[in-house]
Amino acid sequence: MAPPQGGPSLALHGGAGRRVRLTPAGRASYAEGLLAAYRAGWEILAAGGDALDAVCASVEVLENDPLFNAGRGAALTATGQAELDASVMTGSGLAGAVAASKYAPNPVRLARAVMEYTEHVLIVDPDAAFLERYGIEPVERDYFVTEQRRQQLERVADGRHGTVGAVARDAGGRVAAATSTGGMTGQVDGRVGDSPIVGAGVYARDDVVAVSCTGDGEAFIRGVVAYDVAARIRYAAADLAEAVQGTFDQELTARGATGGLVAVGGDGRIVVAHNSPAMFSARGTGPGPALTT
Repeated sequence: MAPPQGGPSLALHGGAGRRVRLTPAGRASYAEGLLAAYRAGWEILAAGGDALDAVCASVEVLENDPLFNAGRGAALTATGQAELDASVMTGSGLAGAVAASKYAPNPVRLARAVMEYTEHVLIVDPDAAFLERYGIEPVERDYFVTEQRRQQLERVADGRHGTVGAVARDAGGRVAAATSTGGMTGQVDGRVGDSPIVGAGVYARDDVVAVSCTGDGEAFIRGVVAYDVAARIRYAAADLAEAVQGTFDQELTARGATGGLVAVGGDGRIVVAHNSPAMFSARGTGPGPALTT
């Protein structure tokens, strides 16, 4: 847990799950991806930019990196296709999300378009014309499919689920969160997890907290995990670490579910937590983040 401070804060995750046995080179590749995503967000915050711009920039980098389960290289459904979910939320209460997205190279950008340009919050299975309406160039569905994910689908083995996300507090005290995922390897076509569900996989409220989650999606939906953290702070006066621990104990661990989250409080305090064996993450209040791979 990082202490409170008055400047910007940024934290991101690259998915929680089983402990992955990585070679030194493999670990370095994940670290490089996390660092690139952190730098993209931090450059915006350091220049006085908005928290929403920062979290979207960080998540887009992870969506473009085939190592992570979002965007290109995302997990595949039972029929070998990519169906992507993403969401964004600002501390002022605005939110946008997409589920079962098939044509957006960066689903987080599409989720932001839903928030900024429509009267809706969640759009399911948007077609290519919907993307083009908001200036997003669609891609063919095979763009997302990598050989590594094809092999993983055949095994349905380690790393069955994973998600990427980011939270930030900017110099003006505003907070924002974004989450993006390909879901679970081998999931039924049409399955939607917590990532695009406001209050489950993502939540933000100024002066309280911003949260992005990863893990067993159904448990995060049932426990409304992201909002539960915020409610403990807002209504029970819990500090951020206490709120996260209480939510994990009651809504995840007690139910036999695993996962993790990154959170930034209204005071800039950062918490990175998981009850799974591992979680990729980066966090900091300056250009040099702390990395977990």
